[in-house]
Amino acid sequence: MKQRSEKIAVLTAYDFPTARLVDEAGIPVILVGDSLGMVVLGYENTLPVTMEEMLHHVRAVARVKPKALVIGDMPYRTYETPEQAVANAQRFVEAGADAVKLEGGEDVLPQVRAVIAAGIPVLGHVGLLPQSVQKLGGYKVQGKTTESAEQLLRDVTLLEQAGVFAVVVECVVASVTKKLTEAIAIPTIGIGAGPHCDGQVLVIHDMLGLSPRLPKHTKVYANITTAMREACAAYKQDVEQGRFPESRQSF
Repeated sequence: MKQRSEKIAVLTAYDFPTARLVDEAGIPVILVGDSLGMVVLGYENTLPVTMEEMLHHVRAVARVKPKALVIGDMPYRTYETPEQAVANAQRFVEAGADAVKLEGGEDVLPQVRAVIAAGIPVLGHVGLLPQSVQKLGGYKVQGKTTESAEQLLRDVTLLEQAGVFAVVVECVVASVTKKLTEAIAIPTIGIGAGPHCDGQVLVIHDMLGLSPRLPKHTKVYANITTAMREACAAYKQDVEQGRFPESRQSF
């Protein structure tokens, strides 16, 4: 798609019905992200998400048998060594993922190489790394300094050489993202990184207005929150006033 100058739309999905709808919409890539920790499980960040929780949701998405490429996010501290990375990546494949995503650049190259050598495709992830949010001192835009921009360029170049098929670029200054995209032959998938990436990814709960705190980089395409709240209130009122169930809903 990058070679044909076609933009790549990526969405997250964490369950069977959502994955089915995303796939029916023709989205070519589904990311089962560890963002589920916040938008589905109620954690403060992605750090508490476990392998078992990730595998549970990957299995649900995989049961759709989607045409889309299904990528599983390897959670915090599950790829600290090449051996651990390979073992856990294999568990993702067994659960139904087509590929896995690891956060980091130059610092995770041994793990990336090992997973790819084991025959499992890897999606890279540079810029803002949610699993390193404590070390970064919060959710901050990356690439603001020359040193930071140069490290990002080094990271994506090394990841490409290691064999990743694409790389997520998160919360990076748009002008820097443009340079990254032009520097490598593999696709860049942006989130909060401007319009110059080869594709974009959004958390589906954000783009449907279901998240209480929406990041700046999100565009809300439908306010499902309002529709759900109104539906629940209407149901409550019908039950309380004896309008539900009617004869047609009875046996």
